[in-house]
Amino acid sequence: MPLIRNGVIADDDWIVAADDAALPDGQPVIVSLARWRAERADLLGRNTPLGVRLESNESAAALADDVGRLALIAIAFPTFRDGRGFSTARLLRERYGFSGELRAVGNVFRDQFLFMHRCGFDAYEVADAAEAEAFAAALASFSVFYQSTGDGRTSAATLRRLRRAAE
Repeated sequence: MPLIRNGVIADDDWIVAADDAALPDGQPVIVSLARWRAERADLLGRNTPLGVRLESNESAAALADDVGRLALIAIAFPTFRDGRGFSTARLLRERYGFSGELRAVGNVFRDQFLFMHRCGFDAYEVADAAEAEAFAAALASFSVFYQSTGDGRTSAATLRRLRRAAE
């Protein structure tokens, strides 16, 4: 699947390793949470970038103590209707301080792209590379939001307060 990183199609150097597969030498690898838990010490000893994939039913808290050791966390969206990944992303960024790549995988659609970005995602696996421009345009669709999030944009309520204080 094509990867959009920071609004443009990007090369994906990461290898997704099945739980029973041998890990490639010297390459960044993404493992399941179950494999991370089972082989944590060995994985940390590899000295290559490491990522963990969280399924929609797996908690961000499971990685709370390890966010500084991970370069990437992939969050699965199994269906369009499953929004748990949005909450997981916000928790990882805002509560646990994850600063690496946060990647949306699975059913990632352009009409959710802006909201995913506001929750902290910066990379997206998409079904069609031709949609990259539409994904980039989604970021510019709105300039003011009512909800505050970790994306650094000031909420409408805060902007109003600032305007009143300046008058």
